[in-house]
Amino acid sequence: MTTEVTSRVALAGFRRILGADAVLTDHEAMAPCLTDHRKLYEGAALAVLRPGSVEEVAQLLAFCNGTRIGVVPQGGNTGYCGGATPDESGRQVVLSLARLAHVRRIDPANYSLVAEAGCILANLQREAEAVDRFFPLSLGSEGSCQIGGNLSTNAGGLNVLRYGMARDLVLGLEVVLADGRVLSTLGELRKDNTGYDLKSLFIGAEGTLGVITAASLKLLPRPRAIATAFVAVRGIAAAVDLLNLLREASGDRVSSFELIPHIAVELTTRHIPGIAEPLAGEFPWYVLCELSSSRAADALDAMLESALRDAMDGGLLDDAALAQNERQRAAFWRLRESIPEAQRIEGPSLKHDVALPIGKLARFVEEASTWIAANLPDAVLVAYGHLGDGNLHFNVNARAGTDPLRFVAHADEVQRVVHDLVASFGGSVSAEHGIGRLKVDELVRYAPPVEIELMQDIKRALDPNGIMNPGKVLKVAP
Repeated sequence: MTTEVTSRVALAGFRRILGADAVLTDHEAMAPCLTDHRKLYEGAALAVLRPGSVEEVAQLLAFCNGTRIGVVPQGGNTGYCGGATPDESGRQVVLSLARLAHVRRIDPANYSLVAEAGCILANLQREAEAVDRFFPLSLGSEGSCQIGGNLSTNAGGLNVLRYGMARDLVLGLEVVLADGRVLSTLGELRKDNTGYDLKSLFIGAEGTLGVITAASLKLLPRPRAIATAFVAVRGIAAAVDLLNLLREASGDRVSSFELIPHIAVELTTRHIPGIAEPLAGEFPWYVLCELSSSRAADALDAMLESALRDAMDGGLLDDAALAQNERQRAAFWRLRESIPEAQRIEGPSLKHDVALPIGKLARFVEEASTWIAANLPDAVLVAYGHLGDGNLHFNVNARAGTDPLRFVAHADEVQRVVHDLVASFGGSVSAEHGIGRLKVDELVRYAPPVEIELMQDIKRALDPNGIMNPGKVLKVAP
């Protein structure tokens, strides 16, 4: 059977299952789904499929499994590693979950919510708030990313220190397997020790084992008191000491603790309208920290101010600004969340999403920045991120006027040095952005062989025909 006939038969099958309107084949209509968020990859697809129910997803996967058509699940397409982009062959399909966007139920008494995979993260936050509850997963892309993608990549974000990764917020999942069977573990129990924890296989698997179609999620009491400060610290080691001081002084109420270098403040104030420096004077390192409590009576502002005064007396910081109202708090957070966009506007950037033991962050940055200064005179380091959980976005920007092609030519060399150094410190080369297509070789390089073997065994067991997100996460096809 020729490729043309195979494509014609496949499209007829898709239209039979979904109806013609939910099968996109026009290039212009498909284009937004064929390029990843960072424009690293541009693929092609036989079609973009938009199922409206779990039953339709099941029928599509059963059909694709029988015809050996690769399926690339896609949520909001905000990932950084190309995990939701089809390859260049034009023989794969993109499975968009955007139409599965219903909150099936919400139970305030049980502090739980069941949502379909296509629900926008910010909408889920509002659904929780409407019943006086709190869903703590928070990302810069929360206005467009979808919960299915968040779970498939085990997203991190701003509140991991207090509430954990996406994995920690899941009670159960509904997953369609490669052969079309539906695994439903959508229970809302906190305790269930009946056999293997199957749902954990699919969280962080990036759609390579099955398609998450719904999730039962944990809710928490809504924060009623919040205190936020922008602090000039005397280096990364001082920031780590400040984190420990705040955790002890606040009874572990620290919900966010973000490390920001001065260069990031400079870039955002230069490129993003409406952003101003929060502190007078220029300091090499800053921290954006936040305390929160479900008790409105907790005097968090006074608690934070007292702790920062102690930190200043102890030589950990030089200056601090406490948000006096929600407008000031929002301004602090807008600066932090605008760093990636400011970097993009400034020019080429070599990005590294790494995690290290918190106590080793200062020494890692010192050694890595020394190498960069000695070997890349046209580069400037922009190292920022979630210091509270050890996740650093270790990005190397080109200086103004640098030839972009010449700078980007150093990408492999810089990545090898940075990742080897991360490994020597006992860290991870993927903290919260996943593996996708970008880091397939890096996973093989740094993961112990037995881990790779077990992953491949699981892949073969659940997806023997290799149709689920081919070429992502695992280097060797099953």
